[in-house]
Amino acid sequence: MDIESLKPILKGQIVQYLNLLDINPADIKDDEPLFGGNLGLDSIDSLELVVLLEREYGIKINNPAEGRKILVDVNHMAEYILAHTKAA
Repeated sequence: MDIESLKPILKGQIVQYLNLLDINPADIKDDEPLFGGNLGLDSIDSLELVVLLEREYGIKINNPAEGRKILVDVNHMAEYILAHTKAA
């Protein structure tokens, strides 16, 4: 799978895991900040995103500093997934 195919899937998973009922996955911009932006995500949501990465892609994030570098936006998450798993 390439990055452009992964991004819409990832957006759908973000909406599902975070229960963002009022957000259409297609409305999330690839470079939109996940935190401090229009999505209104908080620290609890960051934990859910870590769970998403582990359950869906087998990626474990143990270091909070690493998590902050990955959970920036959809682009960063997709690049990290493609670089660290064969499941994507």
